[in-house]
Amino acid sequence: MRPAPALLWIGLWMLCAFQQTPIRVEVEAVNVLVTVTDKKNRFVTNLQQDRFHIYENGRRQFITNFRHETALPLRIGLLIDTSSSVRLKLEFEKRAATRFVHSILRPQDQVLLVEFDSGVSLLHDFTSNPRSIAKAIRELRAGGGTKLFDALVSVSSQKMTDPDTRQAIVVISDGVDQDSQHTMEDVLRGIHVSGVTVYSIGTSRFGADQQKQGEKILRNLSRETGGRAFFPYTADGLQQTFDLINEELRSQYSLTYVPRNRTRDGKFREIEVKLFRDKGLNIRHRNGYYAPTV
Repeated sequence: MRPAPALLWIGLWMLCAFQQTPIRVEVEAVNVLVTVTDKKNRFVTNLQQDRFHIYENGRRQFITNFRHETALPLRIGLLIDTSSSVRLKLEFEKRAATRFVHSILRPQDQVLLVEFDSGVSLLHDFTSNPRSIAKAIRELRAGGGTKLFDALVSVSSQKMTDPDTRQAIVVISDGVDQDSQHTMEDVLRGIHVSGVTVYSIGTSRFGADQQKQGEKILRNLSRETGGRAFFPYTADGLQQTFDLINEELRSQYSLTYVPRNRTRDGKFREIEVKLFRDKGLNIRHRNGYYAPTV
């Protein structure tokens, strides 16, 4: 018995509608930027995917995407301490930061500028125009306390929210926080949620207990996120530091995986990347992330 024409038309319509409706499968991919250096601290950029093994909470993951020297757009948050304690070094910090901005920006890249002392001020939002950022840098003036933690929390949570870019914070400070409402734990959580890499540039090396604590804070921030902490003594040393950060951001590997653990429990998950046949190479990357909750 043949179906009635009306019923046949309805059946065909339902079949076409079903076929044209996309099936959405939500996948939470994790991206990890990896820096590899040799024994002389030179960047190694010629490794292939099969050299990398990635683990989450000790369980090996499958790498779904791998790139050398990733061409993804770069978003940099430049955070400059303008408290009274950095007054003597501020001028050459401004000159070095200006040169850094001019050298690193490509048309697809963006930089923002934040100053922090007794408060936190966004002086210039993301832009690809180095001249406008340079103008804002030249106008910086020193004075007041230090809200380092508040500045890091604000930038990482409000500005570093684009997963399709490489996100980095470059912070210039002595690391001594005097006035923040947020804690170091707040900072680390915000940074891990955003996936941002932190490069710290210390401005004091006097050996006092307070300065040693500031140095420890800066080192910890960078180590947790796969970045690096620098403590230059001179204006030339500061410029070399910016040049090294620029080079590193162009020399990283980008590894992406979809976690085998799909539980949305909001817990922190440790990441470890290992090199097969490492031959004495050193590797840096962020040490984990927070799983989604919804």
